[in-house]
Amino acid sequence: MNTQEWPRCIKSARQKRRLVKTDRDKQLIQLYKRRWALWLQRAQLPPVALAEPYQSGWMRFFVLRDDIKRGPKAEFYETLLAKINTVECHHDKSFKRKKRRKGRYIYKAKEQKLRELDLYDWYHSKPILTERERVCFIRVESYNVKARSLQVRYVFTEPWRYVLKIAPYIITHKKALDVDIEAELAYIADRIDSNYLEPRLNRLTRGRCFRCRDDFKEPAKYINKFKNIPKYAHKEAYLELET
Repeated sequence: MNTQEWPRCIKSARQKRRLVKTDRDKQLIQLYKRRWALWLQRAQLPPVALAEPYQSGWMRFFVLRDDIKRGPKAEFYETLLAKINTVECHHDKSFKRKKRRKGRYIYKAKEQKLRELDLYDWYHSKPILTERERVCFIRVESYNVKARSLQVRYVFTEPWRYVLKIAPYIITHKKALDVDIEAELAYIADRIDSNYLEPRLNRLTRGRCFRCRDDFKEPAKYINKFKNIPKYAHKEAYLELET
């Protein structure tokens, strides 16, 4: 049978299967876009102030030394600190981390440094630092063993002008919760997980992207329990799987 002689309104079986698959992929792409839009809406919700703020651990950051504050360049170093300051949080005020050494655990103080700029930040079209602030940095080159490449950093040459300060980490706001957004996200997540659609979504939206090792495992409902049982096995072997 020559399908070329058919009228245009009549489609072959292969074309029908292709249209069904294309329509399904379009629906998955729309589902992906809707999920992404809901994530953005949830992220843009304004925070809600707490009636009773509470402390959740400690925070550590750099401040200008007292003698530098009284100097003529106090304003310059305060402006620079706002660009290279780092903040770390910890549940303990001592900021010590557990480390294994010679078969036993010890607690070692956690080191904290000022921000180091990479080549992207240094040569950006909208630079972070001014020409006067760039003079305070030095170029440091080191070899990255994992990446097997030369790593370039710009480090502040006068870190002694700043000291670490520890203060309580107070929680004053919480994330807002929208019931409608959460309900729709839960519906989309349930549909994707129950129908095992995440690998196909990744293929349609991001191509052959990297997936975690657990993503390659089949869901339990698709696993054939009788696959690895030989045909000559006893009846009890099949009955044990059903229970």
